[in-house]
This record gives sequence, structure tokens and C-alpha cells, in this order.
Amino acid sequence: MNAQGRRVAKAAGLMMVTAFLSRLLGYVRDWFIYTHFGETYATDAFNAAFSIPDFIYMLLVGGALSSAFIPVFSSMIATERREEAYRTAGVVVSYMLVAMAVLISIAFIFTEPLVHLLAPKLPAPFLKLAAHLTRIMFIQMFFMALNGIAMGILNSHHHFTTPAWGGILYNLGIITVGAALVSKLGIAAFSWGVVVGAFCNFVIQIPALKSTGLKLYPSLDWRNEGFRQILVLMLPVAMGLAVTQFNLFVSQNLASGLAEGTITALRIAQRIMQLPIGIFAISIAIAVFPTLTSQAARGETDDFKRTLNLGLRQVFFITIPSALGLMAIGEPAIKLMFEWRRFTAEHTIATAQALFFYSLGLVPYSALQVLNRAFYAIKDTVTPVSAAVVTIFANIVLSIWLVKPLAHVGLALAYSMAGYINMIILMLMLRKRLGSLGGRQVVTSTALASAAAVLMYLAVRGAILVTVGTTWATKTVQLEAVGVGLVVGTLVYVGLTLALRMEEARMVTGLVLRKFAWKQLGK
Repeated sequence: MNAQGRRVAKAAGLMMVTAFLSRLLGYVRDWFIYTHFGETYATDAFNAAFSIPDFIYMLLVGGALSSAFIPVFSSMIATERREEAYRTAGVVVSYMLVAMAVLISIAFIFTEPLVHLLAPKLPAPFLKLAAHLTRIMFIQMFFMALNGIAMGILNSHHHFTTPAWGGILYNLGIITVGAALVSKLGIAAFSWGVVVGAFCNFVIQIPALKSTGLKLYPSLDWRNEGFRQILVLMLPVAMGLAVTQFNLFVSQNLASGLAEGTITALRIAQRIMQLPIGIFAISIAIAVFPTLTSQAARGETDDFKRTLNLGLRQVFFITIPSALGLMAIGEPAIKLMFEWRRFTAEHTIATAQALFFYSLGLVPYSALQVLNRAFYAIKDTVTPVSAAVVTIFANIVLSIWLVKPLAHVGLALAYSMAGYINMIILMLMLRKRLGSLGGRQVVTSTALASAAAVLMYLAVRGAILVTVGTTWATKTVQLEAVGVGLVVGTLVYVGLTLALRMEEARMVTGLVLRKFAWKQLGK
């Protein structure tokens, strides 16, 4: 692996560790909520309350702006136009705050009808609860918006540590405030926790921003060249994200007409499926994005394709066994994590069923994290949007078609099927744009990883059956089932891929050994 690859691997490794800690705290947060309230209309209202704030955030910052800001800002940094980059950042922040204020004000006024549109079949008291929780969560959006810009600036300077730790503080804020105030405020305590967590997430970025030498020049100068480039790149992404969010709204609308707790079951299952994406795929994608952007800015096409190839192979190598692992230990893991107090065995079964079908889509949605950023790095935001429109339409059609015979499982299956459509379209379009991407190497690596993962799945299921059976009645047995599954799965998969002499296996295990074992031995 060359120096560029080592830098990407090191950054990805750091982000995987912090992402794991953040997701672990996210589980603690969910455990507090769902063991206190179960899969009920109250938790359905809490989950529905994220819809409008998430939509505004993704539209302006989380997806659209960051996808356009990092390529432009990184290009300026890479070509020694630092002062110009800072002036552009000042204009972007100024317009972003104005846009956020306008959209939040409008959404605040029309919160109740918007919530009714998104989850129309919730009982009336819980629709009012969802509207109340939504208004609380609007407050955190200003801090999340500022954090999104801060993360873009720091990542453009190849600074990943502080943004990674911000996610940990975010979840700590939710847990601390929620646990402290739940007896007084009910489930609204966790919405106030979201506000406090978002504030902490932003504040921790400030010292790191100062260390980069950042100088912000607040301005509404719409003629700023960098701002206009970002706007041109951002508009197609915003349109695509609007379509994507519309698809989520359709799924939520359909789920609100199913059994009580269905929205919550789908959200828990999707959050568990997102664990490997958040820990591994997003970490790898964020780590390669500034490198891809810099290589594209300097016209280093061959290096760009090698970095992309490496990112995809790493993602497939990790997420293929992750998907099969979730299928193998999903039910005992959900029992262990959530089945207590008001979270019943029936809730576990509904969530586990959804998780199985969501897991089918883990691989394509992980690959999309890298593929989308590859297009953004070459300042092409139209192609990902075009692919998104096609796949979102397919997702909506599949959801409506499958929800009747399969209920909530049909919504999970439709989501996974759409992911494969999106991934295939982007791969084909990227190959047409750049030429050969080393596809034979990716296919060979994916085939070997898939074969090893299937054998791993069989080994895990067999080991759990032999050691603890299939009832998993107590927490001790559930912990044993999950522990056996994780240990056997890891040993079998790593052993097989090392025996197959896969480069990705040597890369990942080498990184782990260098970070932990050799340090302990003083080497």
C-alpha cells in the first residue's frame, strides 16, 4: 500500500474506532427510550418527530451543502488559495444561517399539518405529541448546521479526529439529559437531549477550527466565485435529497397504517443495519473523500481510480460479512439489547424480521457512501441525483406493492432492493465516465469475501445451535449466543480471508495490529 493508501487507512481506522464508540452510546440511548416506552405510539411519535428537522438539515447541510462544499473548499486548499477558501466559507455560512432561519420559521408555524401529512394514521393525541417533539428538535438544527460546515472545513484539512469525537458527545448529551428528565418530561426529555447533544457536538469543533488558521468573513456577496460553484453543485444534490426524503415519508406514511409500534420497529431495525455503515462504510468514505477531491483537482486520474478502487474493496470486504452476521445473530441480539420492561418478545420478532430484510441492503448502501463521493469529488452532482430519482421511484413502487402481502417486512425489502438498483447505476456511469476502475479486482475480491462470509454464516448458526439452542430465554443465554456468534464469525471470516491471501484482510488486520498489539509490546 502506497503512502496515500496508508493515510486513508489510518484516517479510516481512527474514524471506525470513534464511530464504534458513538454507535455504542447510540445503543445506550435507544435502550433508555425503548425499555421505558416500548414499541408504542409514543415512540412512533418520537421517531416521526425527526422527519421534518432531518429533511431540512439534509436538504441544506448534511447532504447537499457538505457534498458541494468539500470539493470546492478542498480544491482551493489543494491549489494554495487559502484566503479565497475562507472568504467562500464565510459567504456559505451566512447564507446557510439565513436559509435555516426562514425554513425553520415556516416549518414551526405549519408543524401540525406537516406531521399529519407524514404520519396521518397515528391517533390524534400522538400526532400532537409528535408535533410538540418536532418543535423542540428544531432548536438543535442551528448547531447541527454549524457542525456540518465545521466538519467540512476540518475534513478538507485532513483533520478527522475532532469531528469523530463530536458524535460521541452528541449521544452523551441525549443520554444524560434524557435519563435525568424522563420522569418529569416523559419522552420529550430525549428531544431536549438532542438539543444539548447537538450543542456539544458543535462546541468541540471550535478549537480545532482555530488550529487550521480559519478566518471567517461573514458576507452575503452572492457574486463570490466559490459560493456560486457550490450553489451550482448543491442544487442537483438538494433535489435528489428531497426526492430521497419523499421516499422515506412514503414509507413512514404506509407504516403508520400498520400495527402499533411499526414505525419504531422499522427504525430500530434500520438503525441496527446502519451500524456497520456508520462504523465502517462512512468512515472509509469520509477518509477517502478529501483525497479523491485533491486528486481530481490536480487531474491525477489514475491515482483517483486507485483510491476509489481501494475504498470500494475495503467497504465490500467489511460489510458483506457484517450483513450475514446481522442475519445470523439478529434475533438474540435484539432480545439482549432491548427486550426488557415494556419491550416485549412480540416487539423483538417484528424488529428482527425487519432487520433480516434491511440487512440484504447493507452492502449497496455502504458502497453508495463511496460512489456518491467519487462523483462529488469530480464535481458531478447531476449523475447521483439522476440515479437517485430512478431508484427512489422504484423504491416507492416496490413499497406500495410489497406492503400489502408482507406488511412492514415488505417496506424493508423494498428499501434493500432499491439500494442495489442505485449502486449498479452509479458503477456503470462511473465506468463510462472514467474508464476501467479495476473492476476485475473488485469482482474477485467481492466473490472471495462473499464465499468466506457464507461459510461464516453457516459456522455462526451452527455454533449458536450447538452451544445455546434456539430459545434464548434469559439474558445470560442471549449474551452467550451473541458472544459465540461474534467470536466464531470473526475467527472464521478473518481466518478464511487470510488463507485466501486477500489484500484487504492483510490490510485490515495489519492496521489493527499496528494500532494495538505492537503498541502494547513497545515495538
